[in-house]
Amino acid sequence: MPGLTAPSDYAEEPPRHPDLRINSKEPFNAEPHRSALVSSYITPVDFFYKRNHGPIPKIDDISRYSVSINGLVNKHIQLSMADIRLLPKYNVTATLQCAGNKRTAMSKVRKVRGVGWDVSALGNATWGGAKLSDVLELVGIPKLSSITALGGKHVEFVSVDRCKEEKGGPYKASIPLKQATDPDADVLLAYEMNGEIINRDHGYPLRVVVPGVIGARSVKWLDSISIIKEECQGFFMQKDYKMFPPTVDWDNIDWSTRRPQMDFPVQNLQLAVDLKLIVADIKMTFSSVEIRINLCAEFLRKGYL
Repeated sequence: MPGLTAPSDYAEEPPRHPDLRINSKEPFNAEPHRSALVSSYITPVDFFYKRNHGPIPKIDDISRYSVSINGLVNKHIQLSMADIRLLPKYNVTATLQCAGNKRTAMSKVRKVRGVGWDVSALGNATWGGAKLSDVLELVGIPKLSSITALGGKHVEFVSVDRCKEEKGGPYKASIPLKQATDPDADVLLAYEMNGEIINRDHGYPLRVVVPGVIGARSVKWLDSISIIKEECQGFFMQKDYKMFPPTVDWDNIDWSTRRPQMDFPVQNLQLAVDLKLIVADIKMTFSSVEIRINLCAEFLRKGYL
């Protein structure tokens, strides 16, 4: 697209922190060591996990960059960064996690495919940008809509990058229109991360942030937003990131039998040595233990998480 391009090779990758644990060099996929991840409530940008499927797009001319909004709506528009910055800005602190987090541990039980993540393919950042619900109002979609007048029920995000899984095409994903138009869902078109302009690794100049959903739906380097009738048919919606029973393996998998993974439940809580935690109003001290959160709802109700 004008202003933002996807390189064909890895010659112009951005610099990264030398302390990252590299799981794949090309495309670059890396995570911080556990100690770096837990050192701060807000994950520093340098130590926020890097998840990529191809060379990092680069800006040629920010003044020429724009995002198109099209599909099953009566009004199609192009939004420049200046247009998006004119909308009310919101800061949302949200955790993103790769759906493949802890894949290395999974493979010890049963071999799985994909990047070999340890436990740190997640990060918590404060994202700044425009709410998607405000953006969609510009094309005539009211807040809290579940369907458009032309039958659109999903919002598809298409990136500028190119990935082999899409046979050289762009990365894409979608969320339900009902979620996209709900202001309380805090779905953002983000241009800031931790108070600074978002960098190339994390989606400069504009990315989607979908709180509470696997990171694979928070599309970076945004090219277009399309209102569609059915969920996105891209590779990472239809042939990856789905949950199957143990009886299914790579020889007999039928991707069409499962819906794309969206919500990502709390898996467990890693506790450092001598971390004091209040549980059910009782103060206890744990020493190098892992507590599985079967009582997560109780934690949330009491405000401890």
